[in-house]
Amino acid sequence: MRILFATLIGFAGFFAYVGGVVVLADRVTQAHWLVQLLFFIAAGVVWAFPARWLMFWSVGKR
Repeated sequence: MRILFATLIGFAGFFAYVGGVVVLADRVTQAHWLVQLLFFIAAGVVWAFPARWLMFWSVGKR
């Protein structure tokens, strides 16, 4: 049951995260290239921390 719950939360969180990144990316595309680079690096990495926590929680590890 925990895995199913984690899967549903994971999908909902993923779609919300992608939506937020897309909205923010519209604003960043007009910024300096270095700002764009830092934004897209951060956007590509930050999602892994809550995903990691969710995966460990779903199998019962802390």
